[in-house]
Amino acid sequence: MVRISELARAAGVGISTVRFYERRGLVVPTARSHGGYRHYDQKALKRLRFIRRAARLGFTLTEVEQLLSASTTPDVGDVITGKVAEIEQRMNDLDRVRLALLDVAENGVRDQCPVVAALSD
Repeated sequence: MVRISELARAAGVGISTVRFYERRGLVVPTARSHGGYRHYDQKALKRLRFIRRAARLGFTLTEVEQLLSASTTPDVGDVITGKVAEIEQRMNDLDRVRLALLDVAENGVRDQCPVVAALSD
């Protein structure tokens, strides 16, 4: 069992972030001390790390909530299908930018910067 400050530090987030997730019902303290301090277990740390990773990958907090509730609400197909389409679009965009950057590295900038052209499409 760890206190909120230790949990936040281990997960790489601020204490206010842990409290925010707690208000949203994403992280729940395992117990409270007599002094009112929140105590969390390893499950809370794993959950916080999952939320951070999902956010870095572009999942919204609502989508994270839906994914976390998938064990109790198995109908998350629309969320997953939508996210797959979004990821594929992002991958296509990133590939266009990658190719444009390689073009600039090899040929320099001509009339129009290939990166600007790739991001304008």
